[in-house]
Amino acid sequence: MPNPAVFVPHFHWDREWYEPFQVFRHRLVAALDTVLETAETDPDFRFTVDGQMAAIEDYLEMRPENRDRVAALVAEGRLAVGPWLILLDEFLCSGETIVRNLRMGWAVAAGLGGAMPVGYLPDMFGHVAQMPQILARAGIEHAALWRGVPGSVDGHAFNWRAPDGSQVRTEFLFDGYDNGLDVLLVPDRIGRALGDYAEMTAERWGGDPVLAMAGTDHNAPDPQLASWLRQAADEGRAITIATLDEYLRKHVRDEVSAVVTGELRSHVRGNILPGVLSVRLGLKQRMAVAERTIDHAERMNALWSRRDDSPFLDLAWHKIIESTAHDSVVGSGTDETCDQVAARLAEAAQAARAVRDAALTEPAELVPSDGYLVANPLPFDRSVLVEVDVVAPPEGTALIATAADDSTAPVQLISEAPTVLSDERMDASQLERVLRRIHRRELFGRQIDHYELTPGALVFHLAEVPTAGPFDLLILRREVAAAAAEHPGEWRVLTLEEARATALVPVSVPASGLASFRVEPSDHASAAVPSAHAPASATDRALSNGLVEVAVAADGTLDLTGPDGTVLHGVGRLVDGGDRGDSYNYAPPAHDILVSEPTEIAVEVVENGPLRARLRVTRVYEWPTALSADRDLRSEQTVPTPVETLVEVRAGEPFVRVSTSFLNQSADHRLRFHVPLPERVTTSASAGQFAVTERGLTAEGGWGEYPLPTFPAGSFVSAGAATVLLDHSSEYELVGDGSELAITLLRAIGSISVNIHPLRDEPAASEIPVPGAQDLGMRIENRFAVVPSVTGWRGANAVALAEEFRNDVLVTRGTAPAGRQLPPDTPGLRVDGKDVLVSAVRRVTDDEHGPGTEARLTAMSDRAATTVSVTGSFSEAATVDLLGRTISRTQVRDELELALGPWEIRTVVLR
Repeated sequence: MPNPAVFVPHFHWDREWYEPFQVFRHRLVAALDTVLETAETDPDFRFTVDGQMAAIEDYLEMRPENRDRVAALVAEGRLAVGPWLILLDEFLCSGETIVRNLRMGWAVAAGLGGAMPVGYLPDMFGHVAQMPQILARAGIEHAALWRGVPGSVDGHAFNWRAPDGSQVRTEFLFDGYDNGLDVLLVPDRIGRALGDYAEMTAERWGGDPVLAMAGTDHNAPDPQLASWLRQAADEGRAITIATLDEYLRKHVRDEVSAVVTGELRSHVRGNILPGVLSVRLGLKQRMAVAERTIDHAERMNALWSRRDDSPFLDLAWHKIIESTAHDSVVGSGTDETCDQVAARLAEAAQAARAVRDAALTEPAELVPSDGYLVANPLPFDRSVLVEVDVVAPPEGTALIATAADDSTAPVQLISEAPTVLSDERMDASQLERVLRRIHRRELFGRQIDHYELTPGALVFHLAEVPTAGPFDLLILRREVAAAAAEHPGEWRVLTLEEARATALVPVSVPASGLASFRVEPSDHASAAVPSAHAPASATDRALSNGLVEVAVAADGTLDLTGPDGTVLHGVGRLVDGGDRGDSYNYAPPAHDILVSEPTEIAVEVVENGPLRARLRVTRVYEWPTALSADRDLRSEQTVPTPVETLVEVRAGEPFVRVSTSFLNQSADHRLRFHVPLPERVTTSASAGQFAVTERGLTAEGGWGEYPLPTFPAGSFVSAGAATVLLDHSSEYELVGDGSELAITLLRAIGSISVNIHPLRDEPAASEIPVPGAQDLGMRIENRFAVVPSVTGWRGANAVALAEEFRNDVLVTRGTAPAGRQLPPDTPGLRVDGKDVLVSAVRRVTDDEHGPGTEARLTAMSDRAATTVSVTGSFSEAATVDLLGRTISRTQVRDELELALGPWEIRTVVLR
């Protein structure tokens, strides 16, 4: 007897892609109009809205009058909405963003009657290892997906297990999310076509009904669909129409034998399009900035502000989550679309920055205006360096930084500003125009300390903090008018600023806490750094800080020595090759030319310590300007391209900071930064989305896409004795049979998709030109840090180091009257535990329990148990799930002890 079939009408909706958002939304409104009309006309019709609430939000913004119609269908179970806000690219955002996506989508769906409790992930380009735990800790028992499933799965379902052991039953859409469409091609022959399909795929289904996903991209199902299926059922086929949730709850076995653990990045049953990890670098960097800014804003608002700025934070989160869509941050859209994504991410960062800065103005009111407030966003004590603008010391005098406890520390001057801001000559009749520049007391961004008015000359003396008495602009205007009348002719107007400099100051800040300092002259200041650290120093071609050493080799690469004596030779070898691929997949031209040797090398000392030492290595390369017309060769025409590498060590840091910068003048190419390894390795590991994932030298192929072993990395990547801390999501590969780690700095291409691709059988989209993806004329900058350690990422404490590298402290000027005593250091929330990631600290409130502080912690380790201590000011702790629902509560006093299992995500609310 043939398998029965369950048809799930749906569409997949890319919010923006080969057209910008508003164009796609116009189509969306028409499609959902059709869906509502069909559902209200035909009671057998069901519809699944792609698992993402953004489609419903976007629709109701244009059709607010239809909200009750949507809610009625949701209440009847005939319209399945949620649980996500948007279908995201899981590898190109943080784990915390994934959680907020689910939480925000669930809340929006609740307002319409409730979310579909299915982790529907139909078209993502692979899936992160911790997704089963994220779903399970939100109470979701089922997932459904297509891409990335390994060849070991031979049925239509498997148990997907996260590193912590959590698992969800997962429906494998092995023929894609549109497998039912072929059956529907000839409406009066559906029964025969369904029989053929069921027979061809019988081994997959076993005794379960065939799942026929009846939908595709950007189109509503035909309004006659239910009628066609009723006719086929009348002809003897067992056919049901259902939502995806109904199929999983009512029609299939819960028990499945296949188990898959960890991330899904196999190419065996579908293209995972790994080139999206590296195309349009700017979007990846903007995402990292937006995520980091909102994280800091939430922490500052929760810990140091009396004002609840949740509406601004919700706005910022919504814009970030919108931008994670799997055709948005990936950069596979048109230039027009990608410009909109970049603008949205910038707007998110701006909203978050406003909240962050406003929160810091409150504690800054306790710090004198000749001092600085420093806020630590991380939940552990830190010793950091901050750059501040200070009054330059008189010649022969040094500067020191004084903390609240009267301890002092040396200051490193790194630049001095000009003191003459303007020197102008004008007729006396024009002096009034100069006075219009003054706004109350502000002039050129500074404050007028005092002025000198003599016949033929007006001199302004500016200061950041005036020390002279009151300033009266009306009196100045009267005096200038009188002087101009008495002394006509040419006048000199001179604007002078007090001598200023940029200073590098060492500061100790408590966990999630505040510290303050002021910089002042001292005749007895020492040039030494604090005794706990050796000084940072630079010579012509070397850097050292007592922990790490850098030597610049003859070819401009770096030899790095770590704290344990591990040596990495040749770090920073740049390899540039052609790329005839597209936004989805890299492809080398048939006859590639790799450029790895510079034509010129120059090294200069930028700073020589004692707190920070820097070298700038400039290497000039002759890179081909583009590909040939047939795209099989790189052009013989080359352009000299200087690449600046700024290398830095800081006192007390066990890693070397590296940043690269160049003006891109070449098209169709890929540039990678190589880190040679002391010994060949067979595995690498990268951190991202609540896990550190280990990978080999190859990837599983078998579909129509060559399985390049290029992989994603979030906060760090480690291979053998080299760990690289990252500023943003990046792409890496182990090359040379495991002898080198290569990190992509730029992939410049000119088409969304190409029809004929050497490493992919079928087009990924239409062949639409995207000249903006070449990044021509753009300055390409990357920053990272290298940790040489034979003990690998675990022994090097890479989880904590990556957080320190990514998260600078926040510095703002005090606003209390100058000269007052500095306030004492103030600790915030403290978390102690090895390899524990704190991904969120934020203000929450609910009607039952009132306000509290939510913290999310993850054990980034496979140890049997990780002991974590959370200390702060609280008397109750509640464990909640990822949707904020209380699991348990306990009474505590300022300290909470937790035991986290391997890779466990735990969320607590402290009150």
